[in-house]
Amino acid sequence: MGTWAWGDNGEAGDGYFGSRLTQVGLEEVAEKAHAAGFTLWDTAMVYGMGRSETMLGKILERYARSDYQLSTKFTPQAAGTSDDPVADMLEQSLSRLGTDYIDLYWIHNPADVARWTPRLIPLLKSGKVKHVGVSNHNLSEIELANRILGEAGFQVDAIQNHYSLLYRSSEQAGILNYCRNRGIPFFAYMVLEQGALTGKYSSDNPLPEGTNRAQAYNGMLPRLKPLTDKLASIGEKQSAAAPDVATAWAIAKGTTPIIGVTKPHHVDGLVRAGSITLTGADIAELEALADATDVSTRGWWEKEM
Repeated sequence: MGTWAWGDNGEAGDGYFGSRLTQVGLEEVAEKAHAAGFTLWDTAMVYGMGRSETMLGKILERYARSDYQLSTKFTPQAAGTSDDPVADMLEQSLSRLGTDYIDLYWIHNPADVARWTPRLIPLLKSGKVKHVGVSNHNLSEIELANRILGEAGFQVDAIQNHYSLLYRSSEQAGILNYCRNRGIPFFAYMVLEQGALTGKYSSDNPLPEGTNRAQAYNGMLPRLKPLTDKLASIGEKQSAAAPDVATAWAIAKGTTPIIGVTKPHHVDGLVRAGSITLTGADIAELEALADATDVSTRGWWEKEM
């Protein structure tokens, strides 16, 4: 379950996503996710500069800590000036999330692999972090991080990169094969391209004006229509919708999608995605349509893989 949008400030048309969210509404999301057996919650300090973690911590209070897993991140660009910024950011996250350990702690991006990766080792030894991963890293950076951790008897336990029908750089760079060959889970974020692949938005019904995602995607929506129409067509045959099929594609590629959930029906879509069967021909056609859009959805924070 992704909670990037939980960091929005609650005003429609404002913030990164322009979501109007309430604690009561997000409690309903968590309740439905819990009932459906979804237990991993992904957040970060920089999602609303603590708002996402704080909200998530409040909402998960009702559940036993053993009933869910927490995934959060150290973001180098937001590091403080203390002797150990990684440990400090972790402590702040623990406080906001109301817990004494994190199941999966990430280096959010590879600002300096040799500098930041060793800082994870004492956190693993302390038990405050159970597993570590790297996000937005290219293959050589992943290998370096793995070597650094390996010298202390640990390893990179997971990879998290932007991966969607429109952005398959991790596959093209060999990262998916690297993970597959080593049994490392690959978590795919922005599988739905912040809503652009849901089929919900068009030139007549664009993403919320004034938001970051509107700026990134509204101009390309007409070029996405053949792809989103095909996603909807495949879904219709299996009592599912376009975003469910886009998520099912990511699952079929061997990844674990992190899907942003802000409404209860988003959880229903994840349940449907898990039961969708895509043929090799379906996957090939979807990828060909995606290639034909000739758009780039690489985020400003990402570099070439």
